[in-house]
Amino acid sequence: MYFLSGWPKRLLWPREAQAPPLRIQADPHRTLFAVLSPAELGIWYNRPSVLIVSYKESQKAVSQFGHYDQAEWRPDSTMIAISTVNGYILFFNLPSSREKYLYEPVYPKGSPHMKGTPHYKEEQCAPLLNLEKKQVLDLQASITSLQTMLEDLLVATADGLLHLIHWDGMMNGRKAINLCTVPFSVDLHSSRGSFLGFEDVHIKDMEYCATLDGFAVVFNDGRVGFITPMSSGFTAEQLHGVWAQDVLDGTCVAVNNKYRLMAFGCANGSVQVYTIDNTSGAMQLSHKLELTPKQYPDVWNKTGAVKLIRWSPDNCVVMVTWECGGLSLWSVFGAQLICTLGGDFAHRSDGTKKDPLKISSMSWGSEGYHLWVIDANSFGSSVTESKCKNESQRCGILQFQFIKSALTVNPCIIHSTYLEINWPIRFSAIDKMGQNVAVVGKFGFAHYSLLSKKWKLFGNITQEQNMTVTGGLAWWNDFIVIACYNLSDRQEELRVYLRTANLDNAFAHITKVQAETLLLSVFRDIVILFRADCSICLYSIKRKSDGPNPTTSIQVLQEVSMSRYIPHPFLVVSVTLTSVRTETGISFKLPQQACEAESIMLNLAGQLIMVQRDRSGLQIREKESSPNQRKLLPFCTPVVLAQSVENVWTTCRSNKQKRHLLEALWLSCGGSGMKVWLPLFPRDHRKPHSFLSKRIMLPFHINIYPLAVLFEDALVLGAVNDTVPYDCLYTHSSTMDHLEFLFPYCIVERTSQIYLHHILRQLLVKNLGEQALLLAHSCATLPYFPHVLELMLHEVLEEEATSRDPIPDPLLPTVAKFITEFPLFLQTVVHCARKTEYALWNYLFAAVGNPKDLFEECLMAQDLDTAASYLIILQNMEVPAVSRQHATLLFNTALEQGKWDLCRHMIRFLKAIGSGESETPPPTPTTQEPSSSGGFEFFRHRSISLSQSGDSLPPGKFNLQKTLSMPSGPSGKRWSKDSDCAENMYIDMMLWRHARRLLEEIRLKDLGCFAAQLGFELIGWLCKERTRAARVDDFVTALKKLHNDFLWPFPVIPVCSINSPLKNGKYRTVIGEQLLKSQSADSFLNMEVDTGIPNVPRSHSWLGAIGSSQREMDAASSHGPHMQEAFLSPLLNKGDECSIGSATDLTETSSIVDGDWTMVDENFSTLSLTQSELEHISLELASKGPHKSQVQLRYLLHIFMEAGCLDWCIIIGLILRESSVISQVFSLMQSSDVDGEMLQNIKTGLQAVDRWASTDCPGYKPFLTVIKPQLQKLSEIAEEQEQPEAFQPAALSRVAEQASPRVEDSRVSASHSTSPQSEAGNSPATRHEEDLLGLEEEEDPLQESGYDCTVS
Repeated sequence: MYFLSGWPKRLLWPREAQAPPLRIQADPHRTLFAVLSPAELGIWYNRPSVLIVSYKESQKAVSQFGHYDQAEWRPDSTMIAISTVNGYILFFNLPSSREKYLYEPVYPKGSPHMKGTPHYKEEQCAPLLNLEKKQVLDLQASITSLQTMLEDLLVATADGLLHLIHWDGMMNGRKAINLCTVPFSVDLHSSRGSFLGFEDVHIKDMEYCATLDGFAVVFNDGRVGFITPMSSGFTAEQLHGVWAQDVLDGTCVAVNNKYRLMAFGCANGSVQVYTIDNTSGAMQLSHKLELTPKQYPDVWNKTGAVKLIRWSPDNCVVMVTWECGGLSLWSVFGAQLICTLGGDFAHRSDGTKKDPLKISSMSWGSEGYHLWVIDANSFGSSVTESKCKNESQRCGILQFQFIKSALTVNPCIIHSTYLEINWPIRFSAIDKMGQNVAVVGKFGFAHYSLLSKKWKLFGNITQEQNMTVTGGLAWWNDFIVIACYNLSDRQEELRVYLRTANLDNAFAHITKVQAETLLLSVFRDIVILFRADCSICLYSIKRKSDGPNPTTSIQVLQEVSMSRYIPHPFLVVSVTLTSVRTETGISFKLPQQACEAESIMLNLAGQLIMVQRDRSGLQIREKESSPNQRKLLPFCTPVVLAQSVENVWTTCRSNKQKRHLLEALWLSCGGSGMKVWLPLFPRDHRKPHSFLSKRIMLPFHINIYPLAVLFEDALVLGAVNDTVPYDCLYTHSSTMDHLEFLFPYCIVERTSQIYLHHILRQLLVKNLGEQALLLAHSCATLPYFPHVLELMLHEVLEEEATSRDPIPDPLLPTVAKFITEFPLFLQTVVHCARKTEYALWNYLFAAVGNPKDLFEECLMAQDLDTAASYLIILQNMEVPAVSRQHATLLFNTALEQGKWDLCRHMIRFLKAIGSGESETPPPTPTTQEPSSSGGFEFFRHRSISLSQSGDSLPPGKFNLQKTLSMPSGPSGKRWSKDSDCAENMYIDMMLWRHARRLLEEIRLKDLGCFAAQLGFELIGWLCKERTRAARVDDFVTALKKLHNDFLWPFPVIPVCSINSPLKNGKYRTVIGEQLLKSQSADSFLNMEVDTGIPNVPRSHSWLGAIGSSQREMDAASSHGPHMQEAFLSPLLNKGDECSIGSATDLTETSSIVDGDWTMVDENFSTLSLTQSELEHISLELASKGPHKSQVQLRYLLHIFMEAGCLDWCIIIGLILRESSVISQVFSLMQSSDVDGEMLQNIKTGLQAVDRWASTDCPGYKPFLTVIKPQLQKLSEIAEEQEQPEAFQPAALSRVAEQASPRVEDSRVSASHSTSPQSEAGNSPATRHEEDLLGLEEEEDPLQESGYDCTVS
């Protein structure tokens, strides 16, 4: 197909020219162009595009003859006839001066271009021509049309006569034909037609059609028709005319010989294309070329009359222009390819409208690669002589450049040596792998490898110039099959060249052919030729590897004569061998025959004719006995499958899963879109119904021009013209000199389109739902299959819901029922609804179901993202109470499943309902998005202590804070500032309820994720729930649950424990004194913490003890990385003191739990550990859980410690098996007023753990032995308290007030002291941040990698 490329070129009109050009006409070979101005005839060469010779008429002759008007070439290009406005015809001879050339190329020395090659002069040099006026003929009337008809010149005059003139200028004694004597009727079978009823009728425009044997005419009154001789003569008695009854405003005409079409331009701006009915001879409307108001609302019906119509040389496209300007390109059957009345062609970059390009004359160049255009905008009858001289640089010819089809290579990239002497490119082919391209020019051929980026040309230039390809070429494996004519031997040949061998006839397999080959194609191992005698010949091709270079053997299989069905061989567009069979063949088709050559598809002037093998009767049994006999089966009578066919696609591949797509026949039908001849299969190999046909033709429209079909992928590939305006580079004052301002730069882009929804819809319309299901299930694995279902639903909804007329049999319920067969039903419906206007929703959900029911189905299917989309629908269709109810359900489900992004959206959604913003709902996510800050957003928003929120922190605290922000919903501001809002209280209650359930079910990991992702104020809530939900009832169950949730292994006793230090009582001596010295409880009470701020009041309450003892515990035992709030801390050396003000201020120090290898190495010689002791230490190290779990547990430990949930601290200390944690808790209970009930609960719980360890988990016994003294002391305290005292909130508040200054000051100190170092890239804190893990949602709790996260 044709696509514009780049900018048009301007060919400058000579400065000495007196007037601008008016008309351009190419010769039959399109190598010479006649350009007319009012008194001058110029002959231009096409390549290079230069003026060769011009003839200027004298003033006296101009006054006698009048200005030049039209031009017509003799078929051999040796003469040209010029008509003038005064009724004269001037005949010019064009003798060629042999061996003399006007222009010759000059190459530098050493250039590979050789001047001695054959045809060098003809191809690369502009010839020297002379123009001689031979004859002048006066017809005594104004000439309206000139037309070459075979060896004569047909001239129509304004007096209603038709003159048949010989090219020597003689009338030859024949009388002119008066149109009033030619009978006209609606068809050729009428006994006698009517005559033209008035005398002043004459032909306004006409063109001869050789394949229809007549000429299409447009009369001056707007009527159009077709005049044909009834016999060999050309007299009034032998002519007969046929009317086109529906056209009364014709302006011009152009005929397409290959497709036997007549295109009539009309005054309303449309082009009506007619053909002749083969049976009646009547003119039959084929299609129309017209702009639609949908595509061109501004210019529709405002183009003026059609001015010019020109078919391309290969008759595949037609160019149309209008009186008001504009240029449009259409395929042969009406698919619009290009139009300059819209887009960047019609508007400048600033949005202003351009004047459309007005064309006074145009003509196609050789092979359709160029269109020569005379721009009427620049000149006209009012142009003065002085103005033309001033604008001589602008007065010229525009030359538009085209790229032809997706498989045709743009000539500019083809090897220059080959192209220079063989331009233009006539054929091209690409192999199945898309890696090699072969191209054919005027002589020979060349091929190119896309992998190696190298061309292969004929080494012997004489061999190249001695062959001209007539029927095209095709790839067969690694071979190139070519139908050509041998110029030296004057013989038609079929040649096969090996791609990997040198391009030489010595490596080619050559077979002589009887007649000229017009078309060639390959199907599997069969070559099919269509010849000039209207016969089809099938050849078998096989690979032979006898010599050093592989070759082929070719044998004739079968010849089929088609002369009875083909009136002219030129009318055949394509011939293809396929495996397609009609319904009579499918019933007999065996699996091994599925891809055999079963039928010939022949495109005869747009009619697709199928000729299939005759498998009826005895031939089948003969085939079974003799395999070779299959190839000799006769063919049945041809059958017409479709009309207006431009291209045909089929494949020889097979796929059992996608039989529908691979065994179908795909047709491109121009403006009618595409058609597919789809096979219908019985389901589950059942016997087919007798009334069900085996194939069905389904039409459908696509938005691109199809160039290829991907069968398995259900895709159509195409190409489109895109434009890039460059008018902003020039000012308006210089617009007249730059084509860049007048035209945008044109590029070609590949595109694709899915078509499956069209086919499924067509099958449902025809009540073939079972076939639609089979086809859809075979394509369900395609990545865009959900989009297919959505498109089908959307298109049917739009058509039916917006229809003004009642629909008797609506399709939407059928489509809805069809979509329910697929698991994507719920997503398809809601996606379609959200892309459709609200006014159509009632119609949609009346067919697919109530959105409330669909919402509940999503919840049952655990598809929360889709349910969120349905919530948007419900919000617009239901009252707010219903939306709140369903939003609550979804919010609770999202909380349970840990869909944190969805939870944040739901919080915003619920707030919008409560605040009256329901008309602008928040967007709903379609996928679960990872948290931007690794799940630790809450560090910047949660409070530092019980009396101080994150909002009250001074700005200095956040000097190194990252810019990642918390989502606007559950931020710290909401908890503090909007707490009085009823809607926030409603949300808070749901969050509290969820947190309570998590804690009651001992799901600490989920609780941490929940708090981290939603910014939940966990410490404050735990303080309230300390004696309720946060109270541990069963220590053993909680311990077991935490082991499972955090993948923490239970401790075990080594096999050699009978001789271990634990057994002989050396454990405290060896391990405790050497390795656990820093973990004594006294050190937590006595150690002074240096925060850098003197005279800070100390609190001796239990909360104040947290501030000191917790810091000491971290400094002594926390080797694992910990989190800090909004700033980075450097790695502290062993023994350095570290400030921990709250659970969020965590630093990285040494811990024996992780193994302080430096200390062990230094003291190894003094320890003198035995083998059993080493085994025990290694067992201790191996019995720890993942590093991520350790970080998470330590974080939870700090949270519970700060909230005063000491029973949970005990359990976490047991899991970590750190006596320092237990000691710290016991110290707090001794130094502060702790609830006696909590003391009793901890005591009872530890006793239960001890009993459980004795029976089920002896690995815990050594650690319980270590903490036994503290436990005994705790028992004494518990016994002393006869009545447990309730926890006093007032005391807690007072304690918090005393502790918070200490916390804040310590943070300020840490922030100021660590700022410089944290900026360094190699800071230990950087490593600290990389290693840190958050309590994020894990995909699989059994995989350690599920705990990965980062800290913000």
